[in-house]
Amino acid sequence: MSKAGVDQELIRQLAALLKETDLSEIEIETGSLKLRVARQVNQVTVPVAAPVAVAAAPAAAPVAAPTDASHPGALTSPMVGTAYLAAEPGAAPFVTVGSKVSAGQTVLIIEAMKTMNHIPAQRAGTVTKILVDDGQPVEFGEPLVIIE
Repeated sequence: MSKAGVDQELIRQLAALLKETDLSEIEIETGSLKLRVARQVNQVTVPVAAPVAVAAAPAAAPVAAPTDASHPGALTSPMVGTAYLAAEPGAAPFVTVGSKVSAGQTVLIIEAMKTMNHIPAQRAGTVTKILVDDGQPVEFGEPLVIIE
């Protein structure tokens, strides 16, 4: 097809539409005219570099975790959920650093599947560290509190 037979304005409009909608190509067919407008998307190289930087950050975090998790007084999460340090928003926390606890005393609550699960101290002692924040998601086996 000659250059004169192609609607240059239509091509410009389709190219602008590609840019507006963030599409990579548009194809239209009208009668004997079939037109495909495509653009090269260079965004593929950006996500490849991002996971490398993200992968490096989690590698640094577990360095501190084993010391707390391996502590003999570590109370670990028995489930995946959201940890709450108080019975309700605005209430006093169950324990604070320096609190004396007895075995079986509620230390915090983990909400899992809309159920509030009271997490008891596994032994009597003094709370020396609280390793989670109120409302923080926790994983199974994650250290929550250190009781010495």
